[in-house]
Amino acid sequence: MSEWRDMIVGDRMAVDQAFSERVQQSQFSNQEWGLIMTATEFELVDADDPETARIVADTDAIESIIPELENLNTGAGPMAGGSEPAGEEGGIIDAITGALGLDSADDGIDEETLGAAESLTQAYAEELQAHLESENKFESVRQACC
Repeated sequence: MSEWRDMIVGDRMAVDQAFSERVQQSQFSNQEWGLIMTATEFELVDADDPETARIVADTDAIESIIPELENLNTGAGPMAGGSEPAGEEGGIIDAITGALGLDSADDGIDEETLGAAESLTQAYAEELQAHLESENKFESVRQACC
């Protein structure tokens, strides 16, 4: 099943370059976009039907990286240093209970960020398919899928 993905590596690089302007116009930095793309899988749906086959972004894993996107924005995260500013509540106990999901803080996912990430990845999938079609490669990719 991954054979079709291997076939389009060069095409993905071309689309990455063409899509970079769209990313710059979005709310995401290049580093954030890279993390979003790492959490995104592309699937070929309806591959057995040449009329309806299309590439779509599987964004199920993006929700799990939204907190890390927020850490990129604040400079926090595993490599950002090990101490909290003076006067801030928290500490090692809060960090451990938070990691275990036992904290009482509202760690809800930013639905607006999630929606923007999902929308942008789907736009990328559409751009990738359009590129493959313009290069007359989509049919061979579709056939390699199934």
